[in-house]
Amino acid sequence: MDTTYKPAEVESRIYTSWENSGLLSPPKRAKNFTVLMPPPNANASLHAGHGMFVVDDIIIRYKRLRGFASLWVPGTDHAGFETQFVYEKHLAKQGKSRMDFDRETLYNDIFKFVKDNSGLIYSQFKKLGFLADWNRSVFTLDKHVIKRVFETFKKMEGEGYVYRDEYMVNYCTHCGTSLAELEVNHVERVDPLYYIKYGPFVLATVRPETKFGDTALAVHPKDTRYKKWIGQEVEAEGLLGHFQIKVIGDEMVDPEFGTGVVKVTPAHDPNDFQMGKKHNLEFKKVIDLNGRLTEIAGPYAGMKVKEARKLVGEDLKKKGLMEKIDETYMHSVTVCYKCGRDLEPTIVPNWFIKVADLKKPVIAAIKKGAVKFYPARFKKQTLDWMEMMHDWPISRQIAWGIRIPVWYEVDKSASNIWVNWLDKEKKLRQGNVREFLEKGITLDEIEKGLQKVHALTGPSGPAYKVSDEKPGPYYLPETDTFDTWFSSGQWPLVTLREDEYETRYPTDFMGTMTDILKIWVSRMVMFSLYLKKEVPFKNVYLWSMVTDAKGQKMSKSKGNVINPVPLVNTYGADAFRAALVFGTSQGGKIPLSEDKVRAMRNFANKVWNIGRFLKMADTSQTASKEVPDAVKKLKEEFLKGKSSYKKAMDGYHFSRAFNELYEFMWHRLADIYIEELKESLKGGNIEVRHILEDVYLQTVQMLHPFMPFVTESIWQEFKGKEKSILNSEF
Repeated sequence: MDTTYKPAEVESRIYTSWENSGLLSPPKRAKNFTVLMPPPNANASLHAGHGMFVVDDIIIRYKRLRGFASLWVPGTDHAGFETQFVYEKHLAKQGKSRMDFDRETLYNDIFKFVKDNSGLIYSQFKKLGFLADWNRSVFTLDKHVIKRVFETFKKMEGEGYVYRDEYMVNYCTHCGTSLAELEVNHVERVDPLYYIKYGPFVLATVRPETKFGDTALAVHPKDTRYKKWIGQEVEAEGLLGHFQIKVIGDEMVDPEFGTGVVKVTPAHDPNDFQMGKKHNLEFKKVIDLNGRLTEIAGPYAGMKVKEARKLVGEDLKKKGLMEKIDETYMHSVTVCYKCGRDLEPTIVPNWFIKVADLKKPVIAAIKKGAVKFYPARFKKQTLDWMEMMHDWPISRQIAWGIRIPVWYEVDKSASNIWVNWLDKEKKLRQGNVREFLEKGITLDEIEKGLQKVHALTGPSGPAYKVSDEKPGPYYLPETDTFDTWFSSGQWPLVTLREDEYETRYPTDFMGTMTDILKIWVSRMVMFSLYLKKEVPFKNVYLWSMVTDAKGQKMSKSKGNVINPVPLVNTYGADAFRAALVFGTSQGGKIPLSEDKVRAMRNFANKVWNIGRFLKMADTSQTASKEVPDAVKKLKEEFLKGKSSYKKAMDGYHFSRAFNELYEFMWHRLADIYIEELKESLKGGNIEVRHILEDVYLQTVQMLHPFMPFVTESIWQEFKGKEKSILNSEF
């Protein structure tokens, strides 16, 4: 054996040998163990957070060495919103935007972009030693995945779980899509708080530009200051003249905010939306999906929100309708988690899933332990989320993704469908379909250049058909795509082969990040129970967050982001992997630093040098029959440690298991037992040599899930270059 272990010289060779000998695929054994890889973005590159995929590899390797036919099925996600955002930045560098392309062309261009930029993450995963069956990789836009997603939607629509309605959403006018509650960020910010005169009242708002969409004033029903006004109409003066507006009483009003009177803009505020539904108010859209004021704003129409806000404030002041402005008002603002811009609460046509009945089996299954959570506290978090979960908006206003398989019927009037489309000259045309048909433009021309379809909801909306293919000549396609979580929520249903659902389903282990427990894990369970009548996995392991050395979350703004690739290149994959599990607790933060990775490299060298010492031990002399007491103590301590290791690994306490191996290998086996038995080895005691070697190699086996390369190298030094530790069991 070389004097030092050199990962750069062996890791690539070893991984290639695993691939070539078929060891990445499960062996034929009686017991199965299955893990589905949470699909990273197809065009992603390795970052510190991806390091936690190591957890899945640890359990796959451990189960392989325990006699299981362990299978890790990999895959990648099209990541609709994120990927289109990245592509749009790519277009911007060329002086272009998504609005320069029809929907189909944009989709195909993004597909090529993803294909050209994908593959890197897999090569980096291989560099980390992942025992995944890469030949079985699934992409969330593979044909069989789309087929499954279509079938699920059709089934749900046919059984009444799907409906279409106007709904209040968090809408990013820059990214062009609505966002779920868990996809938004909330930032504290100081903004002006405008105190506006509203007839006999003064009310406070940070958004005077939305006053053109006000359809009521609201007070708390028990607020004695305003109780007499409830149910009455008051006359008020505004920037567009005098008008009448109704006063309502609602418990949602906070009497302590401002003056206790609030304006109700049902089309542009979540609370106002609820009040609008409850009190049957009119919904008037004053901001469009491009973030500009609509025609009901009169002279302010076409202005961007912030521009209009400033001008409206100035004009209210000129007209004597501004009581005062508080320039120090601190409040929480909802922003897009991707681009950071303010989100517009607005109503848009959306496809929804009714979850009231679908979530009941999920709650029951989790309560009875059909799915176990590690750490256990996440069981309560999941149940709390499921209890409060309301109808799920599943449509996204983007091109990149699986298009919702709906076709709108274009009737003779065609007055209930609006379209954005590019004509033959690539000029953007917007308007009612009827207007274009009356000008002699054909439906085929519109569809060919189609960017977006806006169809009315409710009784006045067009009839539609759910179909993979166009059902007839007088139909236009829905242009919204499925929320990524709708398609990836069916991940367990598209990753296994049909014949494996009898032997490998439910799968055994799902490792993933805590921040997608609600939006992904809960929905995978929901879809599986709905379609398969059983849970998709038995155990959910929530990965810890990888932080900097001080325990702070990594971010570019803080300048504390650690790139794992240079660390792996310098110190080896084993050192990086071990640094992620050493000295951490299940569910705790994982502080990562170069010093920690270097320390794990030193441990790998220590493990290597123990083997080198044993290989060099001279046992050519006559064996002594006397067995030192240290040997008995070593065997007892080892067997006790092995039992503790198995218990920790079976309970998914990976850090505890590794810490015990580290302590035993370095501070017990090397520092104590080998030191005490050196003289016996020098004296040619073959039995001592065999016992030390046996304990050492079994410990190497147990260490293998954490540090696969150095342990494989050691195994081959002792067992032969043609042997693999992956074919051994303990």
